[in-house]
Amino acid sequence: MGSDHALMALRADWQRDLKRCHDELGFKYVRFHGILDDDMSTLIMENDQLVYSFFNADQIFDYLLSIGMRPFVELSFMPSMLSSGNDVVFKYKGCINPPGDINAWNILISKLVTHCVDRYGIEEVSLWMFEVWNEPNLDVFWKGTQAQYFDLYLNTATTIKKVNSALRVGGPATAANDWIPAFLDFCKKNNAPVDFVSTHHYPTDSFGKPGDDTITQLAESERSILQKEAGIAKTEARGKPLYYTEWCTSSNPFDVLHDQPYAASFIIKTVIEAQSLVNGYSYWTFSDIFEEKYFSSIPFHGGFGLMNIYGIPKPSYRAFEILHQCGDTQLTVDGKHDTVDVWLFKKDNTYNIISTNWALPRHYIDTERVRIKLLNAGRVKNASVRYIDDNNSNAPKEWIDMGSPDSLLPKQAELLEAKSKLVAAPIEITIEDGINYLEITLLPQATACVTFEVYE
Repeated sequence: MGSDHALMALRADWQRDLKRCHDELGFKYVRFHGILDDDMSTLIMENDQLVYSFFNADQIFDYLLSIGMRPFVELSFMPSMLSSGNDVVFKYKGCINPPGDINAWNILISKLVTHCVDRYGIEEVSLWMFEVWNEPNLDVFWKGTQAQYFDLYLNTATTIKKVNSALRVGGPATAANDWIPAFLDFCKKNNAPVDFVSTHHYPTDSFGKPGDDTITQLAESERSILQKEAGIAKTEARGKPLYYTEWCTSSNPFDVLHDQPYAASFIIKTVIEAQSLVNGYSYWTFSDIFEEKYFSSIPFHGGFGLMNIYGIPKPSYRAFEILHQCGDTQLTVDGKHDTVDVWLFKKDNTYNIISTNWALPRHYIDTERVRIKLLNAGRVKNASVRYIDDNNSNAPKEWIDMGSPDSLLPKQAELLEAKSKLVAAPIEITIEDGINYLEITLLPQATACVTFEVYE
């Protein structure tokens, strides 16, 4: 999963929310910007001497390992002491220029990675991933050229491998699936180590067809566009492990869709469609503890997070909860509909039918009654259904019904937490000619998970 920037990982509420996501949703890695930023004091100037300090990084990595997680280490941004320019990004002013002295950059990377290996051991750190920079194909994040990024990558990857060849490094960490063939061509030509390919995509990228706003961009997108683009990227990765280190409902940091059941059904559909194409798929982000532009104090403001600033789960959080609980064995489902998708998973003696009724904004969608026929199911017992929709597992809607208060009293937060939960209700199984049938009703942009047991 994704987060904001490294300094936020020192906050108690960030750590609280991360642990909950690990414990309840099963996330294993977290990625954030800025481990090298000035506000982390990783590299500072004292009496005209460069001073390296990894204390703050240690506090973050120590915490991650203590809760059973690992960092997906994005090596960014440029310490101002090494930067060739004064260009910055975001509220926290991450430097986005190439290094003025590539050798000084290499020394920093070597010292950081060596420190991590010394502190945590090569057996542990070899399970981390080191990703070079963030979206260098966008001017907002990299003021150098593609050739300068490739040179940065070559130097960084070579330096990391000199520390220990078992360490894993990759890139190009681009937006919109860009640069992958050119990056791998460069690595092959220059013997640059590359253990994995990483990139990003959002449905609002529109892949060459941008709109005027988020809704227009999504309306001009297409159904299953992220699956299509991941398939292309998998081919372009030439057998290398493929990691999407950012994806989300939209790339807008203040988008009401992030807080709505729309996001939950989009997540379910997108994750299931991507599972055979990617090795890792990092949702951006797990929490609204986030300040790239400014830190909003409104309880539900359309932030990227699966949880709001009070740690209250949104519908998107509950989507990942369903996915985490559904089981690893996927079975065959037959049927087709313009907006409804159905998947079947098995976990021990329990089966989970996950269904979504999802459409892009401004595309046709209506309430649908879905009838499911269970073939070769034996005797079905203990069937129940959990919904994520306008009326269920929807804390943001309850907040609106409260009058959208600018802050929450403890009792209000408790109520919203309760309203966010997945609630199971019994569902009737009918038998016709010895065959089991069940029916569910899906509101527009709804998700349902039907759980049942089968006995011979």
